[in-house]
Amino acid sequence: MNLMDEKSKIVIQANFQDTDQAAEEKSLIENSQLDPQAFKPLYEKYFKRIFLFILHRVGEKSIAGDLASQVFLKAMMNIHRFTFRGIPFSAWLFRIALNECNDYFRKSKRHRIVTMEEQMVAHLHEELTADTKLDDLKEQLPVILQQLSADDLHIIELRFFERRPFREVADIIGITETYAKVKVYRILEKMKKLFLKRS
Repeated sequence: MNLMDEKSKIVIQANFQDTDQAAEEKSLIENSQLDPQAFKPLYEKYFKRIFLFILHRVGEKSIAGDLASQVFLKAMMNIHRFTFRGIPFSAWLFRIALNECNDYFRKSKRHRIVTMEEQMVAHLHEELTADTKLDDLKEQLPVILQQLSADDLHIIELRFFERRPFREVADIIGITETYAKVKVYRILEKMKKLFLKRS
């Protein structure tokens, strides 16, 4: 009984912390909307996450740094457009970062980099097919990914290689969570057909 009460207290406290953090962030955003100088705490809070997000896509620290700076410049200049509609501020920043990466690849005509770790490929293998060997998928995956559209590749990368929940994928891409699930299912079906065609 006492143990249950302790757990309840922890959950309640965690919920209060989340509420406090959301209120604090809302206050920071509202202050930034009135005064661009107040944007600094948001920059400091999110810069590393945005930088790493971009670095995984471009593969070069100097380019990632430049693009991350552009993301925060655009965010600061457009923060008056940000409205609280249940989408986290971080998702808004990630969406700007994704657009900056897309613009960079379009203008520079450089190849897109996809960072995959062994564990993430194994997770994708489970979702894709259990009928084949993991080694076969590892061998064919780069070719299969090249055949996906840029939007489909972003979704697979967010969901499987970065292990983001559907809700966050949806927020970053700018779609509903249900539609994110549908899109992932459709992309997996497309990948499965490409994989079987190459087997």
